[in-house]
Formats: sequence, structure tokens, C-alpha cells
Amino acid sequence: MNRPAPVEITYETMRFLITHNPTNATLTKFTEELKKYGVTTLVRVCDATYDKAPVEKEGIQVLDWPFDDGAPPPGEIVEDWLNLLKTKFREEPGCCVAVHCVAGLGRAPVLVALALIECGM
Repeated sequence: MNRPAPVEITYETMRFLITHNPTNATLTKFTEELKKYGVTTLVRVCDATYDKAPVEKEGIQVLDWPFDDGAPPPGEIVEDWLNLLKTKFREEPGCCVAVHCVAGLGRAPVLVALALIECGM
């Protein structure tokens, strides 16, 4: 199955990586890609389809904040997302926060767009 390539978005002091979800079979390559971009936190906004333990073993925090495809993110997820970013980019300058949904084309980009709008872009 062809998947879109990861997309890195940088604005001021923020760095994001939008990607698709891996499978257990592709998890090693996926984790290597995250490390290449300096990802310290990964946010899953779809149902879990892989074991997060190998990712966390590599020092990458995995957060599960799923919401329905095609729906806006619930207020609690928006609040948690923005709070996470404020903390991460203040405490770990230069870090990258990755976010993925199933294909990396809907829910994940919405959260990144939200962050960019909130920061004045």
C-alpha cells in the first residue's frame, strides 16, 4: 500500500512531523524515521494499530488521543494538544512533535493547523 511521505512543518520554534500510522511489521522503520527528525513525542489520533512499547523503548513518548475521522477534535483534545505543545517547545527547544492518524491526511494535519493558527500564523 502506498502511503504519503512524512511531512515536516516548522514555524518559529515549533517543529511537527505529520505521518501515517505504521503497523507492527513497519514499526522499526517508522521509529527510525521519527528519530531522524528528532521526535520526542508522538500523538496518535486514531485507534491504536500497533504496539507502542517499541517506540517508547526508543525514548519517544506516545500519547493516545483518538477522535473520529472527519470530525473536529473534541475540546479536551484541543486543550491537551495546545498545552502539550507549550510545554514541549519551551522545555525542549528544537524538539519535534509527531502526530499521526490513519493516512496522515485528515485528523493529524488539523491538529497541526490548529497549533499554527493559535500561534499567529
